[in-house]
Parts: sequence; C-alpha cells; structure tokens
Amino acid sequence: MATFRQRALDEAAAHTANRYFERGEAVSSYFGENVFDLETMKNYLSAQALQAILDAREKGTHPQRDVADQIADGVKLWAMERGATHYTHLFQPLTDSTAEKHEAFINYHNGRAVEEFSGEALVQQEPDASSFPNGGLRNTFEARGYSAWDPTSPLFILDGTLCIPSVFVAYTGEALDMKVPHLKSLRALSDAAAEVARLFDPGVKSVGVNVGLEQEYFLVDEALYNARPDLRLSGRTVIGHTSAKDQQLDDHYFGAIPARVSAFMKDFETEAYRLGIRLKTRHNEVAPNQFECAPLYADATTAIDQNMILMIVMQKVAEKHRLRVIFHEKPFGGVNGSGKHCNWSMTTDTGINLLSPGKTPEKNLRFLSFFACVLKGIQDHGFLLMTSVASLNNSYRLGGNEAPPAVMSVFSGSTLSAVMDAIVNGEEISERKEIKSTMDIIGTIPEIIQDNTDRNRTSPFAFTGNRFEFRAVGSSQNAAAAEYVLNTIVAEALREFKKGIDSLEAEGKSRDEAISVMIRRYFTASRPVRFEGNGYSPEWAEEAARRGLKPVRDIPEAYEIYHDPETRRLFTESGVLTEAEIEARYEVLNEIYVKKLQIEARILGDICLNHVLPAAIRYENLLIKGIKGKLEIFGDESLAETETSLLKDISKLCNALSKDVAALVEARKGANSEKDIAARAKRYSSDVRPLMDKVRKSADSLEMLVDDELWPLPKYRELLFF
Repeated sequence: MATFRQRALDEAAAHTANRYFERGEAVSSYFGENVFDLETMKNYLSAQALQAILDAREKGTHPQRDVADQIADGVKLWAMERGATHYTHLFQPLTDSTAEKHEAFINYHNGRAVEEFSGEALVQQEPDASSFPNGGLRNTFEARGYSAWDPTSPLFILDGTLCIPSVFVAYTGEALDMKVPHLKSLRALSDAAAEVARLFDPGVKSVGVNVGLEQEYFLVDEALYNARPDLRLSGRTVIGHTSAKDQQLDDHYFGAIPARVSAFMKDFETEAYRLGIRLKTRHNEVAPNQFECAPLYADATTAIDQNMILMIVMQKVAEKHRLRVIFHEKPFGGVNGSGKHCNWSMTTDTGINLLSPGKTPEKNLRFLSFFACVLKGIQDHGFLLMTSVASLNNSYRLGGNEAPPAVMSVFSGSTLSAVMDAIVNGEEISERKEIKSTMDIIGTIPEIIQDNTDRNRTSPFAFTGNRFEFRAVGSSQNAAAAEYVLNTIVAEALREFKKGIDSLEAEGKSRDEAISVMIRRYFTASRPVRFEGNGYSPEWAEEAARRGLKPVRDIPEAYEIYHDPETRRLFTESGVLTEAEIEARYEVLNEIYVKKLQIEARILGDICLNHVLPAAIRYENLLIKGIKGKLEIFGDESLAETETSLLKDISKLCNALSKDVAALVEARKGANSEKDIAARAKRYSSDVRPLMDKVRKSADSLEMLVDDELWPLPKYRELLFF
C-alpha cells in the first residue's frame, strides 16, 4: 500500500476516545459563565450603564461615549477576572466566516505596564481588513474600514480573549458584512409586523424574530484528512469512488453514537454551554460520519452569532480529538450533504408567537394574517430567497436526498391547506374536526400525542406547527444571508397587507371584513408556491414550471436576480441595502464562486497529475512486466488475457484523464480571460465545471482498477468509516 496512505491509516487506527473539557458538575452550574449577560452586568455595571445597554436592545438607541467608558470599565474587570488578556471586535465579513484582530489590554506609561480598556475601544475599532471581499465598496486609496460594537448581542470570552460582537462598515458607511443588513431587516420586519399586530392588540410595540439553527457536519480523522489534499484545501473530495457500503442501509442514522465522536460532542457541548449556547440535541445523521447538533431557539441575532461561534468552538475542540470537522455542504459524492436548517418565527414584545395557529386556525384571524403574509412574500420573491443560499458548495447538495429541491415551494399541511382552499374558494369554513389527539399503540406503550400537521422533508420551506423551517440553508453558510432576505420579503408583504386593510376600511368595510378580504387575496395570490407533495418527484419539477416557479439551476445566472429592478426596489425601499451594497454583493458572490471553483479545478488537476496518474502508470508497468513474464514462460498470449484487458482499460483511462486535465487547464485560462467577474463566473460554470465532472469520472474509474496497495489517497470506505 502507498506509504503515505498507510501511515495515515495506521495513525488513525491509533486514535482513541478521550475527554479534554470534562467538568464533572451539572451544566447549570457553569452555563454562560463566559458570557457578559444581564445577570453578570448587574454585578459589574452601574445602573446608568446597565440601562444604556437595555435601551440599545429594546429601543435601538446608542450608548453615549461617557457611558461607554463606564461599561468598558466593568467589562474589563469581569474579563480580566476570567483570565482574558486581549479583546477583539468579532465581525462577519462577506465570506460566510468570522474575522477578528486581537488587541492587548496592556498599555505602557512611563515605562510601566498598565491594563486599559476604554469606551472608545469597546465601541469602535479600525481593523483595516482591506483584503476581504467588498465588491468595489473600498478602493485601494479609500481602504479604511470600521468595526463597531453591536450591543444587541452579548460579549463573551473565548480562549482568553474578550470577544465583542460587531458590525463592519466602510469609511463611507456601506455595509461590508452580513450583520448590518440583517439588523436592518429585523428593524424593517418589526416595524411592518407591529403595524399589523396592533390591529389585534394595540399594546404591541415591536415584533422580534426567533431562530433555531440545526447544524449538520461531518467528522474525519485528522490523519486521513491530512492525507487528502482536496479536503484540506477545498473542504470536499474532488475525486473518490463511492464505497460499496455507505448510507443505503440507514444504519448510521440515529444509531448509537461512536465513543470517539461522543467524547468530542460532550467536549464541544461543555465549551458551548460556557458560552451560553443552549444546545439541546445531538445525533447521527444519514451519511456515515455525519452528525447534527441543534440548540433551542433564540432571538435571530443571538442565534446567528452563536451559530458562528459554535462552528469555531467545534473546530477547536475537534483538533484536541485528532478529528477535523467538515462543514462543506457536500464533502463526499454519493452520500447526503449537510445543511443548516433554519427554523423561523415571529413573536411580539407581549410574548405572542404570531405563527401559532391555536386549536382552531380558521377562527384565528391574527395567525391567518401573518401566515398569509409569509406565503405572499415567498410567492413574490421565492427565487431571490433560494438565490440567497445559492453557492458553489450548496449547489452540490440541493436537490439530492435529504436536501430540498432548488425550486421554492411552501408546505403547509393538510389542515391549513383545507382552510386556505376554503377561504380562496369563498366557502363557508366549517369548524374542522379535531385531529385525534392521541394514538393507542399497545397497552404498555404510553399514548402518543399527535401534532396538527405532518412534516414534509422534501419542501424547502415547510410550516412545522408554529414556525417555518427553511431547509435549503447550507451547513457552511452564515444564516444571516438568508435571514435578511426572508425578513425583508415578509416585511414588504406585511406593509402591503396593512395598506390594503387601510384602503378597505376607508371604503367602509369593518376591520374584520377588511382583514378577511386581504387574507383571501394573499392566499389566492400565493397558490402557485403552495405544494403538499413530494418535492423530489419529476412530476413536481414539471408542475413547478407550469406554475411559473423558477428553479436555481445555474448559480451565476441566479445571481442576476440582484440586477432585477424588483429586487433593488425591495431592498432599497425596506432600507436593508443600498443600490451600491446590492451591486457589491452581486460582485462578491460571483467573485467567491469563481475563486472556489478555480481552487477546486486546480486541486483536481494537481491530484490527477501528481497522485492518480503516477499510481496508475506504476500499476501499468507491473502489468506489462507480468504479461512479459507469462509470455516468456508459457508462450501463449491467451494466458495473459486478463492482464492485457486490464492494461488496455487503464491505459485508455490514463489517456482520457491526461487529455481532459489539459482541456480543463485551457478552459480555466479561457474563463480567466474574461475581465468582467460575472462573465468569468458564467464561463467557469458552463466550461470548467462540466470538464471537472469528466475528469473525476476517469479518476474514480481508475481507483477501481489500480492495485489497492498502490492507490495513494485514503478512499471513501476509510474516510467515512474510521
């Protein structure tokens, strides 16, 4: 066997299950100990400083600079007591990751070292960070950028550093990150939703968004990971023949968690609990070595911030366990990819979940109003929402088993579908028969309480009882990219809903009559996007086309939606993105698509030329030697037919592989010649990507023919079944 691969397999076999962060005490005793939360603030801040933070969170006001100094003093005292020596403004650039630049508390006066932390340092930092994608918002001669504290998200300590959740903007004020448009979308949604909510409860002042993010991921042994250049550099395997056994038996799904994985899970959960992350669920996912963790829901800003932190923590803890966490949406061909299912709901400041139908949704005008507005937003801008999760990584996953199709539809469940159809058809809505509340299985089994709707795992956007689940978000993505689009399109539908009611009331209709008319209009308008069947079926693809629902097939082409006048109007009227910021995101999305595909194509060529072909040629030489030996001994060519046939097959594949890699290089050169980044992205999609599939097919075929001992890279059966 190839020396490097053998060493990796031997090393992986020696890795065992160990705990490194075990606390040996109840989680409640250390939960949130590294978070500067409300209870902690009460012990370290003055009443004035505490009120300034509460006002920022509840009223959207800015803490004044003099109060910021008071806050900084309390924060520094708390952080240093917990062993922090540095601080950083943690922000979310347009890369689906986080960024940080650490500054020491230590300062020097008259030759003496003194710990200092001012309100100015808390509130604002100039990280420069000029090399992040910006879509033309930052010229090289105007490269200053600022990070600024976001008081709506709590400060925390990670690895001895005080982390300050922040936004990141250009010198001219444009958003250079994911968080600014997300915060603006929350404000737009709150304003619009509160207007509608006050039709039913005049005491409502604001509406917040709650989010729960289910995080799927793969684990690979560190030694095997290091022996795969493609995994290390791109996060996915660009070649690799499927294993004889993978997920077809569904024996990994919800199975017993392997001891080594369990130790890792317990350790990263311990660290997550210290950071106030409310993890609740862990289990094996469908594919071998695929797993999932999920927290309880939180307000949208906290949920997204904590998900980004969780990904960092998981990666750090995995290193201790000699493992690597892979968040790529499709690291292995032929098995399930990974998503980050986003559970989304709206709640008033009075504590009412606006998407909770109650026992009789047909009588609940408030629920039907908000439900109708969500559907109308999806109907009007469903393609934009799907494009918000369109990336190279996610394009390998969408449409496959356990991933939603790339065309938007909404699943509501039989109960709500019947209610909506009756409303649309103008029928009298009879009180529905209550679903049987319990099921008796057998005498010794407790009664099972039924939900008011089933689940549809093939739907990209499914109603699951009191929230919607957007299943198309990719596992490596910052969920804010989808969230701010979803918030914005629902906010627009709510604004138009309220305008319609005002107009109808002005015509003399009663409020309930006006609301009922608007609900019917919205349910009628959103009929095309409602689908209760199997989203994987070919029939649905045909039906979706007849309904005018456009699938996201080609990623760069999908990005053209950002040039659509309706998209620009949507964002600018909502105050979520400016024209310049929309154009910048269009540029950045295309740039990232090109660079990622360029990296993958280069890796593929390198692996084929430096790993696959040399191994195949070595085996060819052995076959030639064997054939010659048989002929010398027996003098009968028929006795070497097997070796000769195998040699021909390998030679043909080697020749095809060599030619296709050369063609791939030329295709890259042709695509790179395009000066416009969007045109370059389209050339990479149309010219480069199909050739990559062709090269991989030959490489994977060679893997099945070349002597296993000569194959240089860990195979799927080894990567997925360590």
